[in-house]
Amino acid sequence: MTATDTQAAGERAVGIDVSATTLDVAVHGGRGWQAENAAGGIAALVAALDALHPAVIVLEATGVYHQAVTSALAAAGLPVVVVNPRQVRDFARSTGQLAKTDRLDAAVLAQFAAVVRPTPRPLPDDALLELRALLERRRQLVEMLTAEKNRLAVARRSVRPSLQRVMRTLERALAEADDDIGQWLRRSPVWRAQEALLRSVPGVGPQTARSLIAQLPELGRLTRREIAALVGVAPLARDSGTLRGRRTCWGGRAPVRAALYMAVISGIRCNPVLRACYQRLRAAGKPAKLALTACIRRLLTIINAMLKTQQRWQPTQAATA
Repeated sequence: MTATDTQAAGERAVGIDVSATTLDVAVHGGRGWQAENAAGGIAALVAALDALHPAVIVLEATGVYHQAVTSALAAAGLPVVVVNPRQVRDFARSTGQLAKTDRLDAAVLAQFAAVVRPTPRPLPDDALLELRALLERRRQLVEMLTAEKNRLAVARRSVRPSLQRVMRTLERALAEADDDIGQWLRRSPVWRAQEALLRSVPGVGPQTARSLIAQLPELGRLTRREIAALVGVAPLARDSGTLRGRRTCWGGRAPVRAALYMAVISGIRCNPVLRACYQRLRAAGKPAKLALTACIRRLLTIINAMLKTQQRWQPTQAATA
């Protein structure tokens, strides 16, 4: 498990392709190796990379499989970055790399790390990961309960009792999940303060506030343009020469957009700032979808400013945010 010393210390770029059982490691300009995606293999990998003194280590977001190795690398003080798989795939195509194996993917990640040099950001701690897991479990329970309700609507009499029993079980589990999330949030004074600020905004309910705390910890730390781009509600230009294409929004964090969408749907009825924004855009002939997206961006700007200044909802200030 060695790497060719073709780069100066502190300049090496490393890519790690993560699967359920293995970690394929590539050093840009050096040799690669494979480790087991388990406690022993991760510990050996951390020791080997610590000796290399890499400038950046890049992994793709792969559900839950990358979390253990990412946490171990971050705990060791190594510069690890978790990137969007689509970004790396587009980079691979731009270099003509169309084949795909674990070893090739690791090499592409190492090349991406060397060329792009993404900036390491603070990673979520264990408490935030636990909160995200609880919210994800709640989402799964809601989906299962909705599916059973849909089946009940068209079910024959013979299967209705079974569906109703499952629904009652899911409803109890959903109530327990809400209690667990509430207890977890109450453990952190910071989260309690953030939830109180977010809940002061008309239209932002408990589930939206909790989703924002768990899925968007950058709130209050970025500019309004940066936070809009991160969520995926910033209009992106599509111009070329004399052509002026339509501005579109894409990418970003879908769970956050879904939470903000529900808040805006409620907000255009009970929030005077969002209602005025929506009505003005619709009166100007804008499609409903565009108007709602603009309201999502407006709401995101407002709550980002609120968390930055630690001030509760104030309509007069929100109107100028």
